[in-house]
Amino acid sequence: MAVQHHILDFCLSAPADGRTVIEALEPIFQEQRMTKTIHNLGENGFLVTYISESGSFATLRMYTDKLLTFDIHSYELDNKGRATIETLCDKLEQKMKDLLQGNINRLKRLPAIIRGGTIDRYWPTADGRLVEYDIDDVVYDEDSAYQNIKILHSKQFGNILILNGDINLGESDLPYTQAIMGSGSEDYTGKEILILGGGDGGILCELVKLKPKMVTMVEIDQMVINACCKHMRKTCGDVLDNLKGDCYQVLVEDCVPVLKTYAAEGRVFDYVINDLTAVPISTSPEEESTWDFLRLILDLAVKVLKPTGKYFTQGNCANLTEALAMYEKQLNKLYCPVEYSKNIVCVPSYAEFFHSLLEAPRGLSHW
Repeated sequence: MAVQHHILDFCLSAPADGRTVIEALEPIFQEQRMTKTIHNLGENGFLVTYISESGSFATLRMYTDKLLTFDIHSYELDNKGRATIETLCDKLEQKMKDLLQGNINRLKRLPAIIRGGTIDRYWPTADGRLVEYDIDDVVYDEDSAYQNIKILHSKQFGNILILNGDINLGESDLPYTQAIMGSGSEDYTGKEILILGGGDGGILCELVKLKPKMVTMVEIDQMVINACCKHMRKTCGDVLDNLKGDCYQVLVEDCVPVLKTYAAEGRVFDYVINDLTAVPISTSPEEESTWDFLRLILDLAVKVLKPTGKYFTQGNCANLTEALAMYEKQLNKLYCPVEYSKNIVCVPSYAEFFHSLLEAPRGLSHW
């Protein structure tokens, strides 16, 4: 069982008389055997509650600034219960239209929000907008030593990997993988590439098709690899079936000590692709540990790049302009100068445009 939450809003051209509205709606709620309680809030309008014996309830809020809202909550989610609530909403909408003829500037009725359901369909975008996905199955849901791992099935996007409540990648999201690899502008033939993160296997799968000399992927969470190997086959193909192939190896390790070791040994790569974490939403780098981690990865990654090497990373939602600008400021704090360019791509399952970034060192020397 779960709760249906229906929302019906009326923006008026002039304030409505509260008593008249309440009286006109009385027969509709009496038909549903709902008990009424009126709260006269004086200069702040009216709040009216209607409660049924089953526990379903509705609130009518009349504001003095020409806004009138209904919220209807029902715990009856069988077909009969849903039909009853839809009928109630239909009657309320029609009665208000009849009562307020010529006084309605805008009427908004939203689809019911399902709260507490077995399947969670609601996931916010990076900039805080709520999206209802067409999720119809929980494919995988486990906690590793590092994070909660979910894979949910969407009718449109296929299986979607969600880590700690953050949508990472859907099987529909090849545009993301292509963007973080340079959108087709790079020649990976015979090159040495380092992937940081990338446990879904999408980047690795696409790279091995391009005849590189060697791809090394460093992913800390074996459970992510296992889950994606089984449930994200459209993304990773068969590259996660084994941790080693003819032109790739997967290291199940923390990338920070690996990068430090590579830097100490003087090992370098043609490309480093950072698929660890998006640019933080916070614009206070001094107070945000994620910014510290990001700067650390940037510094270490530049140290393992060849002088002609390139570094690709994800950015964040295109609407997060302040956070993206803050990231660009971090590039000026690296131990060597870098040039960078940006690309914007529409990632289907993200429901938003997303930045990817390319950085290339200038005058880089190694020791």
